[in-house]
Amino acid sequence: MRFSLIVCTYMRPQALLTLLQSVRTQSLYPDEILIIDGSIDDATQVIFEQPLFKHLRYYKVEEKDRGLTKQRNYGINQVGGTIDVVCFLDDDTVLEPNYFEEVLNTFSKYPEVIGVGGVAVNENNWKEKQPNVTYNQYRYYQFDNYVVKEGLRNVARNYLGLQSPLLPGILPDFSHGRTCGYPLTGQSYEVDLLIGMSMAFRKSLFTHINFSKYFEGYGLYEDADFSLRALQYGKNRINTAARLAHYHDASGRPNQFKYGKMVLRNGWYVWRVKNPNPNLKARLKFHATSLLLTLIRLTNIVTTKERQKALTESLGRVVGWFSIIFNPPKQI
Repeated sequence: MRFSLIVCTYMRPQALLTLLQSVRTQSLYPDEILIIDGSIDDATQVIFEQPLFKHLRYYKVEEKDRGLTKQRNYGINQVGGTIDVVCFLDDDTVLEPNYFEEVLNTFSKYPEVIGVGGVAVNENNWKEKQPNVTYNQYRYYQFDNYVVKEGLRNVARNYLGLQSPLLPGILPDFSHGRTCGYPLTGQSYEVDLLIGMSMAFRKSLFTHINFSKYFEGYGLYEDADFSLRALQYGKNRINTAARLAHYHDASGRPNQFKYGKMVLRNGWYVWRVKNPNPNLKARLKFHATSLLLTLIRLTNIVTTKERQKALTESLGRVVGWFSIIFNPPKQI
């Protein structure tokens, strides 16, 4: 398969350079690399004044095309005609040497698959079960011979009956799914949701859908929206052998109030993409879980050192919650 890599970036020149250095050492190298830069300065552009990487094309977009979803759609329009698979990576990731090989192997092995995602090893907290150890079902989630310790939000959901009964990556009818991912078994698993830091799709998908115009600017959950709509044309899988690290570079992110508001509004939007007409039980569980997670975030004001961030984000969540009640998002 011929494949393209699209990296949308904003004000992160050093993180982007580190990613591209890991691309250079891949067992399979992209047939084209498209850098779509929305930066408001020239620090990223300077990197590419010399031909450091093969098959790379750099695009500096104007303000009208700035923002993650707009930049992704811009990149898709630049993909070559002979490409079979389009890969997307966040600019603050670093790949293990066989990442692309594993992604393409998944497409080859499963012809029905339309989208493939990888796993951030530095965010994976699964451990093998220890013999003769009893794991509390409310405090640990178990899968095959692996176990992961639940965070406070999931422990609370477990006790209150608000936890998803489905496997990780599958969105329940009330939207709040399990976010623990899968253990590093080397296997792949069918899912609803792929994560934008590491996802790839057959190019044929883009003749049917693009990234939604609803998600502007930072675009929280735009990856969830797109991968859910992709299910109309095939299946999605997470391959735990397609591994990378994700370092969450803080530059280029919105302020905490705006982020908190997007958690609720964009979360509601994605919920309705999967379940446009939820029943009363699903509605109640969505709002009850949203309230619980907001209250837990509020407790971070006294349990963490970043009190200002916790307060600001919590206020954003409260405003976002009331806004979806009185002025819900219009689906585009």
